[in-house]
Amino acid sequence: MSIMDTIKNRRSIRQYRPDAIPDDTLERVLEAARVAPSAGNHQPWKFVVVKDPVLRQKLVAACRNQKFVADAGVLIVACAPEADRRWNHVDCAIAVDHMTLVAHEEGLGTCWIGAFEEDEVRRLVQIPDSVEIVILLTLGYPAEEGRVRDRKPLAEIVCYDTYQ
Repeated sequence: MSIMDTIKNRRSIRQYRPDAIPDDTLERVLEAARVAPSAGNHQPWKFVVVKDPVLRQKLVAACRNQKFVADAGVLIVACAPEADRRWNHVDCAIAVDHMTLVAHEEGLGTCWIGAFEEDEVRRLVQIPDSVEIVILLTLGYPAEEGRVRDRKPLAEIVCYDTYQ
């Protein structure tokens, strides 16, 4: 599958099968984050991989009752240990996006979780106060195909030389 096919066919998945994710598959997904580019090659991230089903179930409430957080095989909490660094969000987003693409290539589904109570996630996953939680990502075998969403045409989002 070409990278463009992977990009075009990836969907947000909110229903997962109960199948466990093999360690080598999970490692390939995490490796995609490790090699992602970052501003100044600072690599300002740390990823907490939540495999424990009891803990994932507790995190549902912290994720505004999105039940699929518990149903996914893994929940990844993307953190920025240096909370005041300017490009943390961008760098973590690039790394997480790399994970979503490799996950899709591996037959896994993902969903970015931006709706979460940071203090509760912090408490449950034991993340220090000095560390910012940037985004959460579910990862697992899809029980659905996900919705195809309309995309704006290039002419509506791209201009050349000056903003028009």
